[in-house]
Amino acid sequence: MRPFCFAMATAGMLVSSMACAQSTLRIGLQDDPDTLDPVRSRTFVGRIVLASLCNKLVEITPDLKIVPQLAQSWAWSGENKTLTFKLRGDALFHDGTPVTAAAVKANLDRARTLPDSNRKSELATVASVQAPNANTVVLQLSEPDASLLSQLSDRAGMMLSPATFAKDPGSRPVCSGPYQFKERVQNDRIVLEKFSKHWDAANYHFARLIFTPIPDATVRLSNLRAGDLDIIERVAPMDTKTVRDDKSLNLLPVTGLGFQAISVNLGNGAGANNPLAKDKRVRQALDLAIDREAINQIVGEGMLQPAHQPFPPESFAYNKAFEHTGRDPKKARALLKEAGFDRVKLEITYGNNTTMQQVFELIQAMGAEAGFDISLRPAEFASLQSALARGDFVVGQSGWSGRVDPSGNVHQYVSCKGSLNDGRFCNADVDAALNSARAEPDEAKRRALYDKVLATLQAERPIIYLFYQPWIFGVQKKLTGFVPHPDGMIRLRAVSFTKK
Repeated sequence: MRPFCFAMATAGMLVSSMACAQSTLRIGLQDDPDTLDPVRSRTFVGRIVLASLCNKLVEITPDLKIVPQLAQSWAWSGENKTLTFKLRGDALFHDGTPVTAAAVKANLDRARTLPDSNRKSELATVASVQAPNANTVVLQLSEPDASLLSQLSDRAGMMLSPATFAKDPGSRPVCSGPYQFKERVQNDRIVLEKFSKHWDAANYHFARLIFTPIPDATVRLSNLRAGDLDIIERVAPMDTKTVRDDKSLNLLPVTGLGFQAISVNLGNGAGANNPLAKDKRVRQALDLAIDREAINQIVGEGMLQPAHQPFPPESFAYNKAFEHTGRDPKKARALLKEAGFDRVKLEITYGNNTTMQQVFELIQAMGAEAGFDISLRPAEFASLQSALARGDFVVGQSGWSGRVDPSGNVHQYVSCKGSLNDGRFCNADVDAALNSARAEPDEAKRRALYDKVLATLQAERPIIYLFYQPWIFGVQKKLTGFVPHPDGMIRLRAVSFTKK
């Protein structure tokens, strides 16, 4: 980071190193993001960058309430099958064009119809979008959808300039957020600059943001402690004491909404030709081989709460009856024998970072005791996402940062046409329950439907859940105003350096 300040000085700009630091916020990411096109994006770190680049129709608060952003207000009508937004009138894209209802319609239609859109299942209930005037957007739904507003608080609700749709917007996005794209050097940095014409520019206090991917948690923390980074996301649990003991830093953890899991390739290309795809007893055995509490204690320092379902304990859809404790390698071996195997070979593809490497090395050792010969295939995180999408895996890491509504944690992962259903699990009863739950406004009735889904998932095990994902931030103590949110995003409104 420091050479950037030096470059400014040598260009004849009379700024001190302190002035440079004050104008630039440096953020350390665990992984390098994939595309910066909100419609095609799959990665969590991509969402972090997009949070500063792209405004959304609505936003969430730290206590998970939905509040205005590009939309100043909204209303339901027609038996909750019509959702009408009133847009603010002063929002601009970074190319200077206004954010109008027509532009919002173009973005939503693109997210609904683009062949490789990862937002399709999030917007599956949207039958049509109208723009009756410049500030009004009307969504007509095929059925009521209790999850839709929460979906629009994330990438499905992010707006790109329609003029850039045909210009590979993922490589040079033109959004409407408080910061605009400046440059990207793959696996090195993403640089954003403040958009002075943003409708809320007065509350954003940095001239420049630099995002740096550093997969090694120890190196990421070392950069923070040296003062070369101002914020890092996902401090490794084993490093939390170091951050707490450093008088120049603050540790800011928050309980997340998401999970880490492994998905089994059941029908996605050549990767599906494996024993786990052919017999659910092999998948059940793999689940029984894993001691989640050992992962929690050994890798997580008690911060990686074991998970057996996609819903975190804070969700109304969470059901403790589907949790269990410990592992049972004896039963796992018996299930393999029932399925006709003495031992099963499998490969796990995962994102190459410090924490997940430790997790999967533990799973490798646990699996060996239960009859599994596991090889590990680490991959750079964006490469992992590409491999999952094209079916180039047997078992793959499946992490999700979580959504406010439970539908956002499960529908796109296990519905037959789910845009993130990389393993191609498909069950008509599960689809029916998921769709009914999304359309049902009553929480008790929704929970009963999700219980049906959980029962099937526990029997079939297309996804084996490992732990709930905490978000642990390390920040320079001089940074004020940063409030972590349960979705793990870095929001910079009203964040600044302390003035000396």
